[in-house]
Amino acid sequence: MKEKIKVLADKHFEEVVSHRKYLHANPELSFKEFKTSEYIQKFLSENNIEFKPGYVKTGIVAHIRGRNPDKKVIALRADIDALPIIEKSDKDYKSKNEGVMHACGHDVHTSSMFGVCKILNSLKDEFEGTVKIVFQPGEEILPGGASLMIKEDALKKPDAELIIGQHVYPQLEVGNVGFRKGMYMASADEIYVTVKGKGGHGALPNKCVDTILLASHIIVALQQIVSRNADPTIPSVLTFGNIEGYGATNIIPEEVKIKGTFRTFDEEWRADAKKKMKKMAEMLAEAMGGSCNFDIHDGYPFLTNDETTTQLAWDSANDFLGEDKVHPLDLRMTSEDFAYYSQEMPSCFYRLGIANTPEGINSGLHTNTFDVDHEALRTSIGLMSYIVLNMLK
Repeated sequence: MKEKIKVLADKHFEEVVSHRKYLHANPELSFKEFKTSEYIQKFLSENNIEFKPGYVKTGIVAHIRGRNPDKKVIALRADIDALPIIEKSDKDYKSKNEGVMHACGHDVHTSSMFGVCKILNSLKDEFEGTVKIVFQPGEEILPGGASLMIKEDALKKPDAELIIGQHVYPQLEVGNVGFRKGMYMASADEIYVTVKGKGGHGALPNKCVDTILLASHIIVALQQIVSRNADPTIPSVLTFGNIEGYGATNIIPEEVKIKGTFRTFDEEWRADAKKKMKKMAEMLAEAMGGSCNFDIHDGYPFLTNDETTTQLAWDSANDFLGEDKVHPLDLRMTSEDFAYYSQEMPSCFYRLGIANTPEGINSGLHTNTFDVDHEALRTSIGLMSYIVLNMLK
């Protein structure tokens, strides 16, 4: 079966690359992937793969049923949205939609899934069970398309027993993949703070309530909540990346706005920390004569890879690619809405190497020069197909 899959991966490689180039040239923002959805549906129809569109408007769920389809159901996920970035590229498949770019590799995830669909569909008489393919919108913005797909029962009827996802990874050279069992990616909440005081002349601070000073104290105090209250064994990060106080050298502004992110790996501590931060900011503002509106937008939960499922995928990768091509991954404080699936069922979210450093293909995710070595698609479609078939045994 391994050799058969490698032959099929080679057979479909060029077609998959052409799909990736089309998707890269025609990116669409989160929850607005209407043409992308049409393109996916056209592919599924042409390959006689049953599907149901309309999940969260642009999402699609397809099914490939083998012999005895109820025996086991495995879900695969590909996200389909792009980012609001102006691409800097001279490639013929550069984005045609000004200000929108597939800078996170979702075009690779989707086109790769096309290849997996073709391989599994041609082998459906040789495996038992059902493969559920989830083409998911809106990974890049809250509330995350994964949470909405779950609410609309995309993983039901038939009910998936586990789910697998992959993500491009510029830190690995093409042909390599990475896995991590257990906790992998952090939760991510967005913090929006508005500090209000009394503006006035900078030479007369006694006549004002200094919002700049107040905001500074709040930022320092909130950092202490994380450093002094978090269990040292639980990674936690609090970062404020935006401060707006429209004063001047001699003007104290009426209000200051602060934006930040809080990330961790424990849901109980996550909830407790947010309560503590809100209380601290509001009390400190009041004590200094001002007020504070502390708003938290709950983001993605932390992503955890099921030990058994991930070990099986890891073993499959060792067998398919060779142990020298499979690497352990470090814990990451970045977030991913695949985490919602990982909170629902056994999951495996692994990384696909896409860099070719000698050729200058190694830009980071979410950058305007991001690209991939297309050989990664040969690896991805073969490996995911092999993992699925092993898990269906």
